[in-house]
Amino acid sequence: MHDASIEGAASWTMAIFGAIAIALGGLGLLQPELMLALLDCEVVDDDARSDGDYTLAFMTTSSVAAINMGAYYALAAGTNWRSFYRWTIPFRCVTVSVLTCAVLLERAPIGFLGVAAWELAGALATATALHWDRRRAR
Repeated sequence: MHDASIEGAASWTMAIFGAIAIALGGLGLLQPELMLALLDCEVVDDDARSDGDYTLAFMTTSSVAAINMGAYYALAAGTNWRSFYRWTIPFRCVTVSVLTCAVLLERAPIGFLGVAAWELAGALATATALHWDRRRAR
């Protein structure tokens, strides 16, 4: 049985980004209006929402997804699951592309570029750390 401990720079990138994802997901659940404001979305009072406005429902699902993703990252970091780290890199780049296109096509506010930047930073940090860890192990 392998003891759960974070080993190497790549594992630390996963642990740190996982913790941030959990924290931001929790913020989205507890304070969805604050998260909407951070994303540069218009914040509407609850009494002004129409019956068909599912903004808060989508905030809830996005926040739960962020918490789950953060948990996956933290669990992967705790077990040093490096193949998982490698798989996150291209998928995070897909997220960057989709969110950037959503902003460019005016389907999302400019604040979503912050999420894209966060994903790109995570992908680059993990890729760099994997490379660094590999070189250090030689």
